[in-house]
Amino acid sequence: MSLRVLGLGEIPAETARVARVVCPRGAFAMRLREEFAEVFAGEAFADLYAGRGRPAVAPGVLALVTVLQFAEGLSDRQAADAVRTRIDWKYAIGLELTDTGFDYSVLSEFRSRLLAGEKAGEVFDLVLRLARERGLLKTAGRQRTDSAKVLGAITGLNRLALVGESLRAALNAIAAVAPDWLVDRVDLEWFDRYGHRVEEARLPRSKDKQRAWTAQVGADGVRLMTAVFAPDAPREVRMLGPVEVLRQVWVKNYRVSEGEVRWREEKDLPPGRLQPCSPYDLDARRGAKAGSGWAGYLIQLTETCEPDVPNLITHVATTDASVNDSKMTQTIQADLSARGMLPAVHLADGNYIDGSNILAAQRMGVELLGPVGRNTTVQAKGRFATDAFTVDWDRRQVTCPNGVTTGQWYPRINSKGIEVVRVRFRHTECRPCPDLRACVGSATGERREIMLRRHDEHHAIQRNRAARQTREWRDRYQQRNGIEATVSQGVRAFGMRRSRYRGQPKTHLQHLFAAAAMNLSRLDSWTNGTPRIGARISRFEALRPAA
Repeated sequence: MSLRVLGLGEIPAETARVARVVCPRGAFAMRLREEFAEVFAGEAFADLYAGRGRPAVAPGVLALVTVLQFAEGLSDRQAADAVRTRIDWKYAIGLELTDTGFDYSVLSEFRSRLLAGEKAGEVFDLVLRLARERGLLKTAGRQRTDSAKVLGAITGLNRLALVGESLRAALNAIAAVAPDWLVDRVDLEWFDRYGHRVEEARLPRSKDKQRAWTAQVGADGVRLMTAVFAPDAPREVRMLGPVEVLRQVWVKNYRVSEGEVRWREEKDLPPGRLQPCSPYDLDARRGAKAGSGWAGYLIQLTETCEPDVPNLITHVATTDASVNDSKMTQTIQADLSARGMLPAVHLADGNYIDGSNILAAQRMGVELLGPVGRNTTVQAKGRFATDAFTVDWDRRQVTCPNGVTTGQWYPRINSKGIEVVRVRFRHTECRPCPDLRACVGSATGERREIMLRRHDEHHAIQRNRAARQTREWRDRYQQRNGIEATVSQGVRAFGMRRSRYRGQPKTHLQHLFAAAAMNLSRLDSWTNGTPRIGARISRFEALRPAA
């Protein structure tokens, strides 16, 4: 396809007249055309199309339609129907009233071009650039971050269903390209075993039958892969994506011992973050947050929070569900710095705050404001809490509240990859102590051990916990609360809770367009003088006495 026009066309006179009659107060789509047409000029997408060939729909038009699509939660078919039937959309993109628009598949092709050309965030960046030029974006002050779970466009499977469905997906893919070759290499029982979807409800219940079933599936999978990778196998079969998925799933769930394919026990499995939860989306992972588990992704939203300008989303990150929020703090700040949007104060909840992140932010000239995660050890509070021990970093010694000093100091890397110091007190020092049980926190422990972070991180954590006790810190931290309303708006009004597509790149593109639509909605409300909605208070709570 080639381009004849990049951006939005002129609005036909008849379309403008009818739109003004039908929508005398205007509509969101019409105001986007009138106030923010520069975002959809289309020059940024010119290199995505060839210079020759049949004419393509202008990329500026497709960008605007995609923004409106995510703003209203429409499917591709519904968006194409809106282009054909809705007057406000025709006004926005400059179509005659009788224009029938384009086929819905053009929108999917446009998204694919954006991903291939690494321009998924172009519209999002153009909106922010326009807001900055108009003085409506202030990034040097405060910004705040929070995350929300995103349900993948898949069904999360347990291990038994995963291996069965992976084998079934590979068989279906091979059947589409080499049916005759496949029929000669499978048994009749395979059609009963893998002909229909492998669901948990159909799997055996008893442990013995489950072991037999996984052994049979494992042997069938190895047999199929042996045939696929044989020298005489069709080359196109080896290149199929589901076949590679099958290989990865088998490596992670089976092992070969003494010539037999054996099911891996729980202790032999790779980390959960490496385990796919569906053969149809290898990027999705299982996650757990606030007691809730899901299969899919996490979205991280960062927005400005200044009183004299609209709150605009400045950064969007999409990760698999297994990624901890604290792993994203420095990534978010680095990305903001690269785009010239680094704040002076970055507000976040305790999931994003630890000693290393506080220090990294300070090196970038940013104050990371939020509570360090609470100490979860048994002795977290009271006279024998870790903070009550005196640490001599120069001599590598620790003194307990009762005056006993130890030099058993062991630097190491913990299970999360964090540098820590493990300090032990000797049995001979702890056994005679009358406070042993209160200090150790267990009925059988005979000595105390404490875990410390590195010197500079330890002191950063101590300063954070001390500052949290002041009224000034609590008043400043209240500015973080508004990000939860932004997450709620994204989930409820812009469809961020569920992924429309499979794969992290496509899911991230969805989030970028949804964020661009949110920003344009907020800019539209600010330009038209729509007041911000404060915190919602129930009617009963409003009756609370002032005292």
